[in-house]
Amino acid sequence: MDNKVIISCAITGAIHTPTMSPYLPFAPEDIARQAIEAAEAGASILHFHARDPKTGRPNGDPAVYMQFLPAVKAATNAVINLTTGGSLYMDLDQRLAPALRVKPELASFNMGSINFSIHRLARRYSGWKYDWEEPYLAETESTIFRNTFVDMKRVVKELGEGCGTRFEYECYDLGHLYNLAYLLDEKLVEPPLFLQTVFGILGGMGTDVELLSYVRATADRLFGRENYHWSVLGAGRHQMRLATLAALIGGNVRVGLEDSLYLAKGRLAKSSAEQVRKIRLILEELSFEIATPEEVRKTLHLKGADQVAI
Repeated sequence: MDNKVIISCAITGAIHTPTMSPYLPFAPEDIARQAIEAAEAGASILHFHARDPKTGRPNGDPAVYMQFLPAVKAATNAVINLTTGGSLYMDLDQRLAPALRVKPELASFNMGSINFSIHRLARRYSGWKYDWEEPYLAETESTIFRNTFVDMKRVVKELGEGCGTRFEYECYDLGHLYNLAYLLDEKLVEPPLFLQTVFGILGGMGTDVELLSYVRATADRLFGRENYHWSVLGAGRHQMRLATLAALIGGNVRVGLEDSLYLAKGRLAKSSAEQVRKIRLILEELSFEIATPEEVRKTLHLKGADQVAI
């Protein structure tokens, strides 16, 4: 994997709402289409949430996931990565249900509780398409995104041990790296670790450029560089800048409409695939190569697409 970069793509997420962009997919056929296009553009990992097909509200029903995942699996060789974060208003049972049904090769795994607030987005828009959108955003000012050590141990046991799923460890704050180090020390998880550091969410780490190097150095110290693969997610307008900087210091990247609705300043992305194509062009112009799904499976020790319950 020397000089190769993994591109992950998060297709829809549970943050943005339909009023913010007409291109945000929430109908199953649109999620499937955008995911397939992102894989064709070069994303080797596709990260999924589900939405209510009629209103776009985040939805944790495994049956909704099964309305688009079979089409994605049939059309691509990409690694399917399901959320265990769900949305801020789901309990752990609801958050785990889709992944326990699908038994994916990879799933996101949040490494700590935080004040995950997106309430400021409610101030930027008016004329909401659906009644749920504004209160959904505004109420996050008083919401804690819970991920206790007991919760983490349950995820490891039921999804990791029970389903053979490996994890994308999402770290929104520096302390989350230490939480992961604790799980590693307790032998609850094992290398190679796939570390996804998240910058730009209110309640977590900011987007200061210096933080990238410090997070990288901290991960090296805690895990040993040979034991983990690092990826970076920059929220909103910081997406492309932080992804490019991460690649330059040995990281992998994540893009997609979950993380940013824009392709450039003032220009909405018409699909996640547009963002994949843009970051791929940047990386290849810098003489990086793009990792294939099979290279990712080998590198992250994934169980294989044939072991997924789709």
